Amino acid sequence: MEISIIALPLIAAITAGFFGKYIGDRNSEIITSLLVSISAVLSVLVFYEVIVNQYEDNIVIATWINSGSLNVNWSMNIDPLSAVMLVVVTSVSALVHIYSIGYMSHDPHKPRFMAYLSLFTFAMLMLVTADNFIQLFFGWEGVGLCSYFLIGFWFKKETANAAAIKAFVVNRVGDFGFALGIFLIFYLFGTVNYSEVFEQIPAIIDKKLLFLGIEIKAVDLICLLLFIGAMGKSAQIFLHTWLPDAMEGPTPVSALIHAATMVTAGVFLVVRCSPIFEYSELALNVVTVVGMTTALFAASVALVQTDIKKIIAYSTCSQLGYMFFAAGVGAYNVAMFHLFTHAFFKALLFLGSGSVIHAFKDEQDINKMGGVWKKLPYTYTLMIIGTLALTGFPLLSGFYSKDAIIEFAFLSGKTTGYYAAGIGIFTAFLTSIYSWRLIFKTFHGKYNNEEIKIEETHESPLVMLIPLILLSIGAIFAGFTFKELFISYDGINKFWNSSILFLEPLSTDHPPLWFLLLTPVLVTISIPLAYYLFVKNKELPSQIANVNKPLYEFLLNKWYFDELYENIIIKPSKRFGLFLWKFFDIKVIDGFGPDGISALIKKFSLKANKFQSGYIYQYAFIMLLGFSALLTFLIVK
Repeated sequence: MEISIIALPLIAAITAGFFGKYIGDRNSEIITSLLVSISAVLSVLVFYEVIVNQYEDNIVIATWINSGSLNVNWSMNIDPLSAVMLVVVTSVSALVHIYSIGYMSHDPHKPRFMAYLSLFTFAMLMLVTADNFIQLFFGWEGVGLCSYFLIGFWFKKETANAAAIKAFVVNRVGDFGFALGIFLIFYLFGTVNYSEVFEQIPAIIDKKLLFLGIEIKAVDLICLLLFIGAMGKSAQIFLHTWLPDAMEGPTPVSALIHAATMVTAGVFLVVRCSPIFEYSELALNVVTVVGMTTALFAASVALVQTDIKKIIAYSTCSQLGYMFFAAGVGAYNVAMFHLFTHAFFKALLFLGSGSVIHAFKDEQDINKMGGVWKKLPYTYTLMIIGTLALTGFPLLSGFYSKDAIIEFAFLSGKTTGYYAAGIGIFTAFLTSIYSWRLIFKTFHGKYNNEEIKIEETHESPLVMLIPLILLSIGAIFAGFTFKELFISYDGINKFWNSSILFLEPLSTDHPPLWFLLLTPVLVTISIPLAYYLFVKNKELPSQIANVNKPLYEFLLNKWYFDELYENIIIKPSKRFGLFLWKFFDIKVIDGFGPDGISALIKKFSLKANKFQSGYIYQYAFIMLLGFSALLTFLIVK
């Protein structure tokens, strides 16, 4: 049963990818959706076994590498951590497959799209079920490759191609650090298997290494290198620039890859490696600072974006920041809890935005929408549920997981934890503002689209609405249902077992009442505030932007990260490349190499050609000169 969870998406990908043109579009859609749905059902059964019977197993599928001390298997490691990820990946993937049947109905390349989705699901499952860093890296690169395929799916669109290349290149930066971390692990321990590495970590906590001329603890260096990989995959600040651009891909791609699965791989990596990170206070502080900075950065940028998908993309970036600073303060289980709940409401928002885009015939600018809440009643209601969950409105899933992160950060007793808690509260307020801005500008107020008549907008078909309804159930109930299991003190001992290491048990204290009420109150107040700003007094946001123009421009240009990288990395690299090409390649290598030798031979050939005149007296004269030279040489000798 367990192996089927991995095998079925692979079979689906092969079937649709290689035989799609023979079996047809509809059969490709049905087969891929059915097989991935079966995988989701089996994942739920495994998750149930883990909860009820504390089921754990390491199923060896095949021997992969056996060389010296390097022994690596293809295996399926089932424990609480991987069981949670199995449910998240397969359930969201199955719903996205079904949703894509409606959303991509007019696309001429449906089998290829469905094959890519299934292949991505297979790679992600390989990642989360690995019992060693090599298989993890295989899945890691596999999801990166599928991300490239899916973002650039509409390859005739220049912006899609550019976004796909950007995502691939930026992730290579993070993956380089990740690969170095794996090399260092093998160098120090002679193995890459999780269990063997984690057992040996306490023995090297005082070991120091010289890296780039700096003396640093080995465990700190391992964690920092692994975290660089996590930053790239999970779009944390400095390596985040690919995520908003990735919205050029079809909306189901955004929901699957950039909301619920691939971008959470970095969080999963940090939690999986908790037995290493727990021994590195430096790395945990870095994780906390990067996480809280990303949360604030992305939320501030989302306030002024107008592309419906990019707003939700920055929201994803921000929520991932929450997960990281939860892990940074040692609350790994809370990070996983937010990862779990976030998958439902963020996939719901992305697919809901796809429903809106579908209704507006591919329009994504929220300034060209409005006034359609009666025309799209189901999409509107479901997106309201997703927004309430995202903002942490009381009793919905985001309320339990996001507030738990802020509370544990506050109770951690660390300076970085206090900062993270404060920024988390402020970011929650910003999240609520930009989320309701999206809702009010999309569905309320005056209808603003001059190209499409309001009568032409329509609700999405049932095949697109059913996945939204199922995701909304998770967005409402996942937090309350699984809170005790994931984050209670008993839950740590009974559920997570050895899959997460806590050197110090999490605090069982309760924050003061004012602290507990602060975030829900701010989130609730923001709803009428956003309604006033974006429906009742639409001129006020523009007036505020004009008064604070430098700040507005700063946020509109995404803190100028793209421009900064353009000027300090891309342009100098281009200039250096042109210099190497025009001077070294053309003038030096070609000049003294093939071009130089060929030119010299040609010159000698032309000169030698002049001796071949065809006149006998000239040949006789040359023979005489040669004979004279030879005779002179012999006499002198």
